Formats: sequence, structure tokens, C-alpha cells
Amino acid sequence: MMKLKTRTFDPSEYLGGNVTIATYLSEAMETGDPAFIADALGVVARARGMTRVARETGMARESLYRALDKAGNPEFATVVRVMNAIGLRLDVRPAPKALKKSSKRVRATKSAKPSRAA
Repeated sequence: MMKLKTRTFDPSEYLGGNVTIATYLSEAMETGDPAFIADALGVVARARGMTRVARETGMARESLYRALDKAGNPEFATVVRVMNAIGLRLDVRPAPKALKKSSKRVRATKSAKPSRAA
């Protein structure tokens, strides 16, 4: 019987285009898990070429591998530099819970009757 050879799954092999990469990172951000987000950023950096990303960020490749790992804890400056190097940007929008709270405040403000000065 022939032995089956397997290899470790690497999601970076499946991230080809900008839209796929942006979707992958957006989904990682939705988890709110810093370790998962750092790992996902590392996956994208590998997909783009870690040597190129290291050169464009001015960081050592080994340092990027360590920082962008599940066990890594990259500084925010590192995240921004890597995002710029891979051609993406961070986009800020209200979280779903914040939208609900905000709309309640707006409704309460609109329904409140103005006080009359005596």
C-alpha cells in the first residue's frame, strides 16, 4: 500500500487577488481576536511575499514572522506599516452594537420636548 503524503494547510496559497485578501482580513477583523488578526496579517504578508513586505516596511523578515504569528503581539506601528506595504488600508466604521446605541440616542433626542423658558 502506498503511503499518503500530506502537508500543512497554508491559507496564503489561496489568497491571490486584492479583493480576496481584503475580504480575508476584514473577516479576521470581525472576530475581534488580536492573535487571529495578527496571524491573518501574517498570512497575507506571506501571500504577498514576506521578503518584499520586509523590504517595504524596513523591518527584518524574521521580526515580521515573529510579530505576525498567532503568538505574536505586533505594535500598532507594525500593523500600519505592513498594511501599507501590502497595499491595503484600515477603514473605520461603527460596530453593529454602537449603531444600535447611537440610533436609540437619536430617537430619544428627537422625541424629547423642548423646555419652555419662563
